[in-house]
Amino acid sequence: MTVLNEIPDKWFPIVLPLHRKKKKGLDGKSKKARTEEERKVRANDREYNEKFQYASNCIMTSKYNIITFLPVNLFEQFQEVANTYFLFLLILQLIPQISSLSWFTTIVPLALVLSITAVKDATDDYFRHKSDNQVNNRQSQVLIRGSLQNEKWMHVRVGDIIKLENNQFVAADLLLLSSSEPHGLCYIETAELDGETNMKVRQSVSVTAELGDPNNLASFNGEVVCEPPNNKLDRFCGTLYWRDKKYTLTNQNMLLRGCVLRNTEACYGLVIFAGPDTKLMQNSGCTKFKRTSIDRLMNTLVLWIFGFLVCMGVILAVGNAIWEREVGSLFQSYLPWDPPVDNFMFSAFLSFWSYVIILNTVVPISLYVSVEVIRLGHSYFINWDQQMFCSQCNTAAEARTTTLNEELGQVEYIFSDKTGTLTQNIMTFNKCSINGQTYGEVTEPLATQRKAGTFSFFFLHISSLQCNSINVIMVPSSPVYPQKLDFTGLNPLADPDFCFYDDKLLESVKVGDSHTQEFFRLLSLCHTVMSEEKSEGELVYKAQSPDEGALVTAARNFGFVFRSRTPGTITTTEMGRTVTYSLLAILDFNNIRKRMSVIVRNPEGRIRLYCKGADTVLLERLHPCNHELMSITSDHLNVTDGLRTLALAYRDLTGDEWEAWSESHRFADKATNYREDRLAAAYDEIEQDMMLLGATAIEDKLQEGVPETIAVLSLANIKIWVLTGDKQETAVNIGYSCKMLTDDTAEVFIISGHTVQSVRQELRKARERMVELSRARDGGKEDGTEAWVGVGDGTAVAAGGGKQLQGSPFPPPHANLMDNISGEFGLVISGHSLAHALEADMEGEFVSTACACKAVICCRVTPLQKAQVVELIKKHKKAVTLAIGDGANDVSMIKSAHIGVGISGQEGIQAVLASDYSFAQFRFLQRLLLVHGRWSYLRMCRFLCYFFYKNFAFTMVHFWFGFFCGFSAQTVYDQYFITLYNIVYTSLPVLAMGIFDQDVPDQRNLEYPKLYEPGQLNLLFNKREFFICIAQGIYTSVVLFFVPYAMLSDATQSNGVPLADYQSFAVTTATALVIVVSVQIGLDTGFWTVINHVFVWGSLGSYFTIMLALHSQSLFRIFPNQFHFVGSAQNTLLQPVVWLTIALATAICIVPVLAFRFLKLDLKPQLSDTVRYTQLVRQKRRKLAGRSAGGAWRGVGSVSEGRLGARGGSRRSGYAFAHQEGFGELITSGKNMRLSSLALANFASRHSSGWIDTLRRKKNTHTPPCTSGECSPAPSIISGSVPPLSNSSSLLGGSQDTPIEEETVTAAAQTSALTTAPEAAAPQASAQASTAAPVRHHGTDSPGGWTLSLGTVQEALFGWKGISQRTSASNSPGPPSVAKETIQMK
Repeated sequence: MTVLNEIPDKWFPIVLPLHRKKKKGLDGKSKKARTEEERKVRANDREYNEKFQYASNCIMTSKYNIITFLPVNLFEQFQEVANTYFLFLLILQLIPQISSLSWFTTIVPLALVLSITAVKDATDDYFRHKSDNQVNNRQSQVLIRGSLQNEKWMHVRVGDIIKLENNQFVAADLLLLSSSEPHGLCYIETAELDGETNMKVRQSVSVTAELGDPNNLASFNGEVVCEPPNNKLDRFCGTLYWRDKKYTLTNQNMLLRGCVLRNTEACYGLVIFAGPDTKLMQNSGCTKFKRTSIDRLMNTLVLWIFGFLVCMGVILAVGNAIWEREVGSLFQSYLPWDPPVDNFMFSAFLSFWSYVIILNTVVPISLYVSVEVIRLGHSYFINWDQQMFCSQCNTAAEARTTTLNEELGQVEYIFSDKTGTLTQNIMTFNKCSINGQTYGEVTEPLATQRKAGTFSFFFLHISSLQCNSINVIMVPSSPVYPQKLDFTGLNPLADPDFCFYDDKLLESVKVGDSHTQEFFRLLSLCHTVMSEEKSEGELVYKAQSPDEGALVTAARNFGFVFRSRTPGTITTTEMGRTVTYSLLAILDFNNIRKRMSVIVRNPEGRIRLYCKGADTVLLERLHPCNHELMSITSDHLNVTDGLRTLALAYRDLTGDEWEAWSESHRFADKATNYREDRLAAAYDEIEQDMMLLGATAIEDKLQEGVPETIAVLSLANIKIWVLTGDKQETAVNIGYSCKMLTDDTAEVFIISGHTVQSVRQELRKARERMVELSRARDGGKEDGTEAWVGVGDGTAVAAGGGKQLQGSPFPPPHANLMDNISGEFGLVISGHSLAHALEADMEGEFVSTACACKAVICCRVTPLQKAQVVELIKKHKKAVTLAIGDGANDVSMIKSAHIGVGISGQEGIQAVLASDYSFAQFRFLQRLLLVHGRWSYLRMCRFLCYFFYKNFAFTMVHFWFGFFCGFSAQTVYDQYFITLYNIVYTSLPVLAMGIFDQDVPDQRNLEYPKLYEPGQLNLLFNKREFFICIAQGIYTSVVLFFVPYAMLSDATQSNGVPLADYQSFAVTTATALVIVVSVQIGLDTGFWTVINHVFVWGSLGSYFTIMLALHSQSLFRIFPNQFHFVGSAQNTLLQPVVWLTIALATAICIVPVLAFRFLKLDLKPQLSDTVRYTQLVRQKRRKLAGRSAGGAWRGVGSVSEGRLGARGGSRRSGYAFAHQEGFGELITSGKNMRLSSLALANFASRHSSGWIDTLRRKKNTHTPPCTSGECSPAPSIISGSVPPLSNSSSLLGGSQDTPIEEETVTAAAQTSALTTAPEAAAPQASAQASTAAPVRHHGTDSPGGWTLSLGTVQEALFGWKGISQRTSASNSPGPPSVAKETIQMK
């Protein structure tokens, strides 16, 4: 065999030399790192291939093995500053000359912490080993010495030939050699790689397609020279040399690891890349050690505390030196220094280390034990949450890590996959327009929208200008249940799972309406779906795109059943009659044409062209006589909010027209140059002067609650980016469906450049346009200032013109201009453009542009690009990121983010295994973040603040005592009190607070998303809060030392014996300390449970019990050398002056705290304070109303609009992005006729209309983060008519199931920021009115007698400026006509 030497230096623009280190092989020996410029593989020649030292097919994602676990894990743990700090203290305590405390006080808790962490890490790594072993031990049929043998995946080598059978996973990256299907075709599913569940076609090189027999393959010795391993999923470049000829290899010839063989009996492939070199593993990323921002802050604080500890030790050591020189020398005759001390300097040196040991309790090891216990408790709460349990798939939420819970309360960016994460992989035929008539307005049972026993209501006598009140009449209503249509009577071949509710369309088919029947005839003929009839009447459709499957299924149910096809015919059953059409031509789909057509001849000989496609391209090809129908159909298309739409048309052809066009088509098809352009021109020639039939609207079904979840998370100031491998149009359509993009989005910028310069220019234009629109809406320039936009090459350009400044991207004072952009913008960027945007000199521009947008969608991205986007935001924004996905293509993104969430969906469990948290549906993310995340952050912050406070209060008493004990390192307390203080006396109350505490109930967290913002801004525990805590602790220590010192210095017992002794002082100070910190924990606890009471009172009781026991004579008699405080507690605590001292110290410590908190609550309440007050008022009013109203109705009912077509104006053509290049050529060539199917696809969406638009439009400008009740509401741009009131939480923050009671609305300063996210859908249109103050109506029978202004309530709770009456449906901003509208609550 001769191999040509002319190997190209550049395989492809994307293929660069990869500098990588080879993974360890099976022998455990690390192979030599080298640079692989190209790969040479010879089939059936292991000896030749092994000299290149290619990686084996064994994968290893674990971190440890039995030998390396202990040293590596300990090394990782001692990288924590705190662990190293405690190890250092332990060593000091082992030195008897300087240790005042026993060594066991440190080694026991340190060993406990290290052991708990080690067990957790070992458990996590065990599951990684288990997963690796499961994959590595899969069986594969390998051709060895002419026969097929079963081998484990881990034993497969580069150059082996493997046989794959239907539904098997591909073991490595293979070059397809032959297949059981005609022409070397095979079908694969790539969900593990790119998340797409529709099937893709691969084809072998023609010269190897006939090598289907193992004997022939055993003699195959071809050599492949190709690109080195890389992570590009959609590119492959190589050459096959065999029998002195060379054949070009592309990605269409490759089967990648992670794919699944579908609808193909068997195929053979040559291993090109194995194990870590496969594209799947190249995209998987590495396992990273994740730590929370609080952990990182704690490391810094520990260093600061250690510095503070050293400073205190130095001060006391200097004091010791001075005292020993000036005073201690006088006692040398009867109180000499202990050996080896021989001078005051050495005494000071030892004193320094003694004080380091004594004062080390400012950061006790019990802090880290408590943190791990609290995190474990929070994880169990997530696992036990029934509201995050999916009954459909019987899957509960799972916290797969215990170290990141508080980080859930600080998320600013969410990066989400699309397919399987936002969508359900389900498509539904929703609506259609036929000959100007719409069908399908009722799309789901209204029972899902309204509950039995709710109330309809009507507004009576509303004046347009002088409406002082609204009289509400409530009438009990009964639920309406539209019936799902029964197609069995019309068509025995109907799909029983098909749902449609509009009986008018079925009736139109039954009566034989020609337009309706032609409409469904088109749907049954114009497609590339394959049909498989497993048994008589049991049809299974396999489609390349999900929407085609939905359309053909719709035609099937309405009596036009697609049965089978051959290369030249299509057989259907039309209203029970079998009809076979001659298939003359398929004018296939591509992304430029955005349409497809078929030309068929019916049994009567009539030739007709059927076309379906995007309305933007199809309507312009209609005959002029369709003008009126086209106008009506366009109006129908404009109200299909978020649906995937297609227009349908036909054209009758004469025999001569067909013959003439067929000749030109054959000529274009056989052209050697510009074949695709010639075919497109031929297609365009025949697709003219068509007659419009109508349009379809398919719902790309979202998971339940996705739009609501995204809306609520957006209100919590969380930015959501969608990173998907799907096409641009598909991704944009989902963006509209889930309300990331809306009709109120000011502009959506498309970045699709193919070069660095084009991408840079598009980003620059996008920023200029953002500034321009923002200035236009905000009223133009102020003070004559210019708006500047950075270009990225050191230049700043004025947004409106050509003025430039060199040397700085943004001239001051407009450096943060992009950060202050206020507007609803969207950004859509494709994968090839993103590759340029992620380059070092471009990433800053991309980040500044993308972060100024409300929604960012990255499409056609590889798994590695997903991870790079996450890393980019982590690098530039310093924000907490969360990645959520459900497939193997999301693993690298999940690993890169601070928090990874896996959806246990239809694409395997790889994402779940790599994640930190997992659950079944995207909507649970709302509860995970806003409830569990916020509570975890709140609890951890309160825990840390209190812990540092109580330990500084405890430890600093030693510091003050040093000035009164000759700096001798004498402890104030009994050593057993020192040991038990953090373990017994104060540990359980703070644990209870850290595990159970909450400021507002879970429902209020969801209703008021603004409560989440303090976590994003890290307001509850930061360096400032830390210094406040230690300042309070130092103040408490001063009081606890000097008050007893002053009180007891001249005090005497009842028998005249002085109380001014060391042991009495120690008991008094210790008792005062325990009582003070117990009172403080009571003040800090916001949510009392039985456990809190037991722990607080139990800790106080345990203190007195243990102290009396330790000071008893019984223990002293047994251990006279260990218990020196015999009788001290009994004698001291019997003295009234001691209790007076304790009470005085407690009052001095606690009263200032109470005063400060009351003043802060009154003068500057936090948002949570206002929510709690609202909750208390609601509960009080409900009780009063219950007593006075008896069984009367106490709430305003809601009208459920159902889904009666009241959609907005968003529509996107679905067919324009339904496919890749179509299968028309395969069908007409007959290459795939032995197969009956391609992929039956996946997803559809249903979304709420109306209220989410209102929530998304809530703000016109950015408002500062709301950390107190003084946040001002932002104006909104709202149009429509006056909506009815609802009993949902959208008005007064109540639960959806709880009638809203009348409430007192507090001052606007306390309530104006309560932005509430309703659970139930609010009315579709909102109104805007001026704010009216609550008015007291005397003489009313209602409790409290309050009349609430509707504007006041909405301004207080929503952050809206109220509800105004509107007379038009315009969206124009500006002051509306204002009418005061109030509700007289009765």
